[in-house]
Amino acid sequence: MSLPFTPVKNQGNESLCWAYAMLATIETEHICRGDSVNLSPYYIKRLVGKQRQRGMGHSLVRMMANKGIVPFDTYPDSTHDQLPLPQWVFMLGARYTPQEFAHSVCGPEEYMAVTSDPTQPYGKMIVADYPDNWERETFLNVPQDSLVAIVLRALHHRHPVCWEGDINNSGFSFRSGIADHTTSSRPDDDHCMTIIGLARHPDGRLFFKMKNSWGTDNPYGGMVYMSQEYLRCCTVALYLTREAYLGK
Repeated sequence: MSLPFTPVKNQGNESLCWAYAMLATIETEHICRGDSVNLSPYYIKRLVGKQRQRGMGHSLVRMMANKGIVPFDTYPDSTHDQLPLPQWVFMLGARYTPQEFAHSVCGPEEYMAVTSDPTQPYGKMIVADYPDNWERETFLNVPQDSLVAIVLRALHHRHPVCWEGDINNSGFSFRSGIADHTTSSRPDDDHCMTIIGLARHPDGRLFFKMKNSWGTDNPYGGMVYMSQEYLRCCTVALYLTREAYLGK
């Protein structure tokens, strides 16, 4: 199964996977509700600049709440970087500020963050100890075995999930479009993608369909298929709506 999604984008050499993946999650969430939306990562890139490009999914949600967002068609690429940032968004005959438009597509409390840290109590909100969590955001701490169940529940109720985790290992290959066969005692915070579907390997194993942000030059048009085992051991964080977490 696959949820609908907007065209795959390419972050290039920017360290903005967290923004691309979280925007893609918000987009698919809205498409599944019947509200088509395609958001501009270049607007976020312009806001971030070169000083602090690292972040996590919640960084994007917080930035949208404070600085707004615009549709992709309003700011479609970096050739607009020499122009002033858009002050208005025009949609369906109405005019919005970027902040007003952002609030219409993503409420500041709409998404929640989940992690798995065996050194901390489960079922509690904890500060995830990763350099990219420089905002000291809190995460719901769950057992590692719960991560796959949370993603499956969300997908079965037609909700995407923003995945953050470790790809700096031999099991991950964008060129082949596969993430499989790896172990990690404590995953590093390397990359973000959007989980938008499920697939079965011929041997019966379950794989997750991940929308990446490195362009479309691989066998699956830019997608990566991640095994259930890889997701279980290499996940740093999951971001999903509260409805998705509850299976609604």
